Amino acid sequence: MTLRLILTRHAKSFWAEPGLGDHERPLNGRGRRAARAIGDWLEAQGYAPGQALISSATRARETWERIAARLAHPPAPEILPALYLAEPGEMLTVLQGAHAPVVIMVAHNPGCARLAHGLATAPPGHPDFLRYPTGATTVLDLELSGWQALAPGAGRVVDFIVPRELT
Repeated sequence: MTLRLILTRHAKSFWAEPGLGDHERPLNGRGRRAARAIGDWLEAQGYAPGQALISSATRARETWERIAARLAHPPAPEILPALYLAEPGEMLTVLQGAHAPVVIMVAHNPGCARLAHGLATAPPGHPDFLRYPTGATTVLDLELSGWQALAPGAGRVVDFIVPRELT
């Protein structure tokens, strides 16, 4: 069966808020616009997720909220503390427990970049794929019997986009 993973790095966030911890940093104006643009793009391309696995960090949750607001039928998010600054192995473990045929994961770098690179059988020719800037989104198709079979090198990159190409 074909499974699809939409892997999104959270959108641009504020850095300079006194007393605010990293986990609580919100999106800035550019990040809010970028997340909406990613949502519009996902909807226009027909990349409709059936499950949303979201880091518990404020910037990741806000990214998902703005993406979801642009989707016709967004799934309720599963807010997962395990995805906060997760390494690819942790992200892979979370994905192996997924249940929908199309899953979106919103998380952080360097985990997102490393997971995208590790899952792709071949990287796209896009110059930003290696650095995976904020809002970067990869769509991978995986020919697997189920998510529990997910392993490195299992995904074919169907699409890759960065927000500045959309706004």
